[in-house]
Amino acid sequence: MSLLRRDCLVLLGALAANGARAGEDRNSNAHNFSFAKPGGGLLPLAEYSGKPLLVVNTATACGYAGQLTGLQGLWTRFGERGLTVIAVPSPDFGNQEPLDGVAIADAVRKSHGVTFPVADKTHVRGATAHPFYRWAAAEMPGQTPQWNFHKYLVSRDGSLRAAFASQVEPSDPRIISAIVAELGSA
Repeated sequence: MSLLRRDCLVLLGALAANGARAGEDRNSNAHNFSFAKPGGGLLPLAEYSGKPLLVVNTATACGYAGQLTGLQGLWTRFGERGLTVIAVPSPDFGNQEPLDGVAIADAVRKSHGVTFPVADKTHVRGATAHPFYRWAAAEMPGQTPQWNFHKYLVSRDGSLRAAFASQVEPSDPRIISAIVAELGSA
C-alpha cells in the first residue's frame, strides 16, 4: 500500500506541476491582461491583438511628465499604422501621481494633449503590482520600472519585445526603430 500511495503522490505532484505551468502559459501573452479604466470598465489588451503596444507607467507630478507630449507624438505618428500607446498612471514612485480616476485622464489631456488610452491608477511594482507588470518582470528580469515613465513595447503577437528606462525619451531613435520594426510594412 505504501508503494501505491507514493506513486499516487508522485502522480498528483506531476499533475499539479503541469497545471501550474498551464496557468503560466495562459498568461504568457500580454493580450491576456486588462487594466481598469478611470471611471469604470476595463481596457483589455486583447483588443489590440495584431498591433504593437507601448505600455508606459506615468505620473502627472513627475519630472518626466513632459514625456507625455512625446508619447502623444508617437501615437499621432504611428497610430494609423497600428501602434497603441497606453498610459498606466502609478503611485509607486514617490506618490508622484496625486490624482485619481478620471482626474488623471483629464489632467494629461489638458496639460499634454493626450488622446491615447489612459488606465486607472495602478501599482507597477512589488507585491501589489498589476499582473501585467508581474508578467513583464518575469519576461524581462532586470528591465522592470525603476521610476515613472518606464516603457514596455509589446509585439503584435503579445510577446514582450523591448523595455526602455525612464530616461529614454519617446523620440529616442531606439524607441522609434523598435516601433518601426514592429509595424513592419503595415
